[in-house]
Amino acid sequence: MAPRVGCFLLAVLISASCEVITSSNPMCTEKEANKTYNCENLGLREIPDTLPNTTEFLEFGFNFLPTIQNITFSRLINLIFLDLTRCQINWVREDTFQNHHQLNTIVLTGNPLIFMAETSLTGPKLLKHLFLTQTGISNLEFIPVHNLENLESLHLGSNHISSINLPENFPTQNLKVLDFQNNAIHYISSKDINGLEQATNLSLNFNGNDIKGIEPGAFNSKIFQSLKFGGSLNLSVILKGLQNSTIQSLWLGTFEDTDDQDLTSATFEGLCDMAVESINLQKHHFDGFSPSTFRCFTRLQELDLTAAHLKGLPSGIEGMNSLKKLVLSANSFDQLCQINAASFPSLTDLYVKGNMKKLDLGARCLEKLENLQKLDLSHSDIEASDCCNLQLKNLPHLQYLNLSYNEPLGLEDQAFKECPRLELLDLAFTHLLVKAAQSPFQNLHLLRVLNLSHCLLDTSNRHLLEGLLDLRHLNVQGNHFQDGSISKTNLLQTVSSLEILILSSCDLLSIDQQAFHSLGNMSHLDLSHNSLTGDSMDAFSPLKGLYLNLAANNIRIIPPHLLPALSQQSTINLSHNPLDCTCSNIHFITWYKENLHKLEGSEETVCANPPPLRGVKLSDVKLSCGLTGMGIFFLVVFVFLVIILLIFSVKFLLRWKYQHI
Repeated sequence: MAPRVGCFLLAVLISASCEVITSSNPMCTEKEANKTYNCENLGLREIPDTLPNTTEFLEFGFNFLPTIQNITFSRLINLIFLDLTRCQINWVREDTFQNHHQLNTIVLTGNPLIFMAETSLTGPKLLKHLFLTQTGISNLEFIPVHNLENLESLHLGSNHISSINLPENFPTQNLKVLDFQNNAIHYISSKDINGLEQATNLSLNFNGNDIKGIEPGAFNSKIFQSLKFGGSLNLSVILKGLQNSTIQSLWLGTFEDTDDQDLTSATFEGLCDMAVESINLQKHHFDGFSPSTFRCFTRLQELDLTAAHLKGLPSGIEGMNSLKKLVLSANSFDQLCQINAASFPSLTDLYVKGNMKKLDLGARCLEKLENLQKLDLSHSDIEASDCCNLQLKNLPHLQYLNLSYNEPLGLEDQAFKECPRLELLDLAFTHLLVKAAQSPFQNLHLLRVLNLSHCLLDTSNRHLLEGLLDLRHLNVQGNHFQDGSISKTNLLQTVSSLEILILSSCDLLSIDQQAFHSLGNMSHLDLSHNSLTGDSMDAFSPLKGLYLNLAANNIRIIPPHLLPALSQQSTINLSHNPLDCTCSNIHFITWYKENLHKLEGSEETVCANPPPLRGVKLSDVKLSCGLTGMGIFFLVVFVFLVIILLIFSVKFLLRWKYQHI
């Protein structure tokens, strides 16, 4: 009986009391203290009192404000950005923003506006961005022109506008973006464009308007940053109407649901009388694709033919010496040589991403592109047993190469010898078969970024990364290490220049104390989504000032002697770990509360044990692990019972001894 009582008393004695500190959350979400708040979709009918007067950025969409006036936001005089998307606003009264001198962006998207007073936008001294998308506007006279002298962007998409003729006194001298997409504009006159004469480097968006006519000479001698006519059914009308204009970027692509005409050589005749740097023709169909199709493309610097249903580019294209960037993504080439790269000798950027068929790299298909700097061949089902010198022959200036999301590639010794100036190499989600004993990357002395995530690497090969003298960013996410452990001698020891290392989702169970000892320059280490425990913290002792991501591991208890390794880091994420919130972890919990300024993801850093505290934020837990008054009482009772037990035991032993003399 006495032992049972003793055990019970000990259990009571060493038990800890716990308390959850609760706090009431404000109705609006605070993104930046005293400055940025999100109050969207809360059913609000007025500005809540919980918002401080110092608020500068306010997202207030999807609430109910049928009328806004000068008292609606009068308290928030520091507003810079105000989003009122879909607040069912019908009326914008006089002087609504009279006291908001710093306001530069107003978003009224999706409000069924009936009336905007002439002085409704007065007050802000630097109003630069106004969004009136999907507000039911059919006439530009509806827009109040007072105080728009500094306006840089005006967004009028998805309305019922049929004419872009601005009011006579509409200020356009600072206008940079004018968005008319998805309206009912079918004709553009000279008067319409002349109203924009004061604007310089203007970007005009007519996407989704079926332009059927442009008055001859309307764009004569006009200069634009960009023009977008996406979805127009007849491109020849557009190009003829743009004669004698200068345009940096011309977007003429179409959309899946648009039944437009096939493009022929005749379609592009108007292009010969324009100065254009960049053209986008995505998703169009070509009829009679031949060298003559490109006759008027000779001054182009960029050409985008994404998803243009191409199986090859014609040979014999001439005069394309100015072209610097060519996008051929999402087409149906069988082999890379079918793009006839020799026709574009000045190319610096080439994209053949997401090819619709299995793409054969061929041999020497790009050897005429000596100036090529950026090459994207990702998502194209490329497979090669011996990569990549023959396929990438004579690309001495290549700096960026993307071969991610392809089929298995066999990498030979110095696999990238033909492109020694590579600075970024992306091989993510491509199974790499390293055939040579030496590193396939050993000649890439200038490489700074290497993505080897989910490549099924042989991480036991300590020579894999040799020669990468300037590597700063390494991603090996999703690769597996032998026995789930990074040992003292590992493939990372040869890349001492590393600053960013991604080791997430590698099924890691442990890390040797000396695993990172050669990585003294590292500033960012991601070990999330592994199965590491608190005992692995010692591996961070050689590192200081880290952004350390340990989210979603198996960390329960962090011993006190390992806390200094965490203290010397700058930012730490311990969210989604099964943390123990008992007295056995009291030193870590105390450290956690003292270092909240260093911790990221505190909302998801919660207790897993004991059950009463499961799901409670670590910062809200209060443990009392010393002796309480009740504990002292039971201790006295326990000691008293022990003394009585000893006395009775001594008496029993003495009686037994005398009975047997």
